[in-house]
Amino acid sequence: FNPAVTAALALVTSPRFVEVHRLGTFPERSLDIDVVFDLMIHDLDVLLAGVGSEVVGVEAVGVPVLTPRVDIANARLRFASGCIANLTASRISRDRVRKVRFFQPHTYLSIDYASQEVERWVLEPGAGPGGRPDIVGGRLDIAREEPLRLELRDFVAAARARRAPLVSGEQGRRALALAHRITREIAAQQATASARP
Repeated sequence: FNPAVTAALALVTSPRFVEVHRLGTFPERSLDIDVVFDLMIHDLDVLLAGVGSEVVGVEAVGVPVLTPRVDIANARLRFASGCIANLTASRISRDRVRKVRFFQPHTYLSIDYASQEVERWVLEPGAGPGGRPDIVGGRLDIAREEPLRLELRDFVAAARARRAPLVSGEQGRRALALAHRITREIAAQQATASARP
């Protein structure tokens, strides 16, 4: 429901690599769950919508730092389409970062969730001096709105019209199932590390 995400996903056609950073300072809430369920899950939902392909491989690591739960995690996902996604989520960072970058043939999209900004850069063959390729683009015009307000508005409208919401329960379940896969991989990595002499 973030307007920047909505605008960018309309331009995602065949991503080959996706890089996600969701970093934040230590919170005083949600400390009973891993950072994967606290922060990364939002990016998993966006990633599944943008790539539109099945996840066929998961590599993940995570570390508990300030709590008994995983406070910083990194996951590398491989999709059936060949796309690779690298996600980092942290709740122990000094700075707050909420960014995702999609790399696809001839196009690069960068989304800043917090500022609701999108940059789009496109390779245009023959547009540069001497007929060389050129990279053109810049920031897109985005009408900023409060994502939570948009989400609640859609929920109410869906209930009143008896229609499906913009984001279905099935989409939420897929993101949750992927979060569980990632945390299982992190647990397996931690078990392997603790078994080493």
